[in-house]
Amino acid sequence: MIENTQNHSKTVGKARATKYDEDMNYFEVSLIKVLSKSDILTYASSDPLAVGTIVHVPLRHKTVLGVVIKKVNKPSFATKAILDVVENTAVPSYLIKIAFWLSKYYNTPLPVVFQTVLPNGLDKNRRTHILTAPPARQDFAPPPLNTIQTQAIKDIQTNPNPTILLHGVTGSGKTNIYIKLMIDALQNHQSSILLVPEIALSSQLVSGLRAVFGDMVTLMHSNQTESVRHRLWQKLLHATTPQIVIGPRSAIFAPVQNLGLIVIDEAHDNSYKQDKSPKYSTLRLASAFTLFNKNLKVVFGTATPNVADFLYAKQKKSCVSIKTKANRAATAPAITIVDLKNRELMKKHRIFSDTLLQAIEATLKNHEQCLIFHNRRGSASLTLCDHCGWQALCDECLLPLTLHADNFQFLCHTCGRKFKVPFACPECQNTSIIHKGIGTKLIESELKKLFPKTKIARFDRDTPKELSMSNVYDEVKSGAVQIIIGTQSIAKGFDLPKLSLVGVIQADQGLSLPDFSSEERTFQLLSQVVGRVGRNSNITSAIIQTYQPDHPIVQFGIAQNYADFYAYTLKKRRHANFPPYCFLLKLIYTGKTEKIALSNCQKLLRLVQSDFQDVQAMSPTPAFYEQGKNIFRWQIIIKSAKRERLNQILEQIKLGNNWQFDIDPSGIL
Repeated sequence: MIENTQNHSKTVGKARATKYDEDMNYFEVSLIKVLSKSDILTYASSDPLAVGTIVHVPLRHKTVLGVVIKKVNKPSFATKAILDVVENTAVPSYLIKIAFWLSKYYNTPLPVVFQTVLPNGLDKNRRTHILTAPPARQDFAPPPLNTIQTQAIKDIQTNPNPTILLHGVTGSGKTNIYIKLMIDALQNHQSSILLVPEIALSSQLVSGLRAVFGDMVTLMHSNQTESVRHRLWQKLLHATTPQIVIGPRSAIFAPVQNLGLIVIDEAHDNSYKQDKSPKYSTLRLASAFTLFNKNLKVVFGTATPNVADFLYAKQKKSCVSIKTKANRAATAPAITIVDLKNRELMKKHRIFSDTLLQAIEATLKNHEQCLIFHNRRGSASLTLCDHCGWQALCDECLLPLTLHADNFQFLCHTCGRKFKVPFACPECQNTSIIHKGIGTKLIESELKKLFPKTKIARFDRDTPKELSMSNVYDEVKSGAVQIIIGTQSIAKGFDLPKLSLVGVIQADQGLSLPDFSSEERTFQLLSQVVGRVGRNSNITSAIIQTYQPDHPIVQFGIAQNYADFYAYTLKKRRHANFPPYCFLLKLIYTGKTEKIALSNCQKLLRLVQSDFQDVQAMSPTPAFYEQGKNIFRWQIIIKSAKRERLNQILEQIKLGNNWQFDIDPSGIL
């Protein structure tokens, strides 16, 4: 039983400690959320404090949060006293060590790191709230496992490497393997953390986990209020028994004791890369946890691993593969490729081929479910004046606005600002305004016209919270939703037993992006979305519409042919010297004019080329989102055979406020 500790903080120390105080303890304290000339300051306390204790300390004329990171000898200078203890239970020591690792590995100030590691609102006075940590249990019913899954578990547990890549085809039953590993950890009095790429996916997994572990499962995600997240964090911090935690990326920082297992499901997903400082990879971070938890096992589960991770796992002999589906009776889907260049195949509708429409009709007639995938939101991605050529752009980002026809407004998918849709061209006053492109909202509206009596649901970032997949998952799983429409979020890991048809509107859409990772992401999306069917003995099908039916990536993705995709991609990456054959540093300068941005990039380029002749610094180029309101962005990509050289560049060349950097970016756009 745990009480909120915010209402009874413990006062420690005195108003000020001096060099004459002989009975004082001295501690190095890292500030939280406050950047000063030094990230770590020394304070005094009359009481002993554990490393990881969260405290209030004075800083100039303010009271700020800090975390005790080290006990030190009495310094030669006068010190101020720690004011009070905010949280009586110290943060687990491995999380403090991880914070230091993050700070060094991603060249980020320690206070910024602690903003990520610790929850918001640590010192807020909240209503007293009793949180009950569930008692330890031993009576877990293990999930059904076949001989291949059982062997995979044995291979994971006996492999000497602490980090294992579980490469299992879609439908191979990776979730049951996770659950069995968690049961084994609990029986060894160890806690487990299961990470998922989307909050929506947690709904499917939470129901399965709670069927086994009951109230021991704690769900943490960003849609929870600050107060709820803080109280859940406190519950885990104070728990004296092993815990099960599930959630997206940030759940890796859950303060559980005796952590024995971290599982990262759909480990290939790009959402595991943090886009704010520290811009960490959750996979790299999870592996770093094993440096400070000697009994910890980390498992990356995916059907389509990133090629760099797969190469590394093969080199370390830390890959466990499952090449067959858990259901032996599973029947592969019938796959049809529709060449969008052939307009004879699109007589009935401009978006849906005749083949796809016929398949949807047959599926609905059989009372089965359809999934329509298109990785672009909105109704139209381009709005033009047919008379003078005016284009609707965001006046902040200067990027094309997307029309959302359901509420008839423009939305900028970069900054999120909304704009009214003009009925006449703002430039020439002509009414010849045309909207071009396809988005999920347009697909939804067209399908509702074609199938007015059918229950249709769309899932993307524009979906209202109350209608999100996490909130209506049971309705979707039951088949009550007959047509599912969505972007990449619906391609990830969902097991829908009533689903018998997958339709992909434009399979090659992502291949046009000028990024070394665009082919990899396209393959992963195609392979994953096709993998939503063919998981049982039912007859299923996938209809793939594409302008490039013969493109190798389209062919590999549709066939879920990872081996040939891997060989093809590695060959291209080696030729162009991209990861895994080098490490990347992306530097972006933001200036008031294009001339200023380019000039500063050129200065930095010359400096890098002069002082670091063993790295490959590319010429400055406009950033993908080059221009905003009164700002211009240019970037430099630096390649190095040794990652530490990239950190040395950042340490030696002090970047000003106009610069941003990303070590190990997932792409160069």
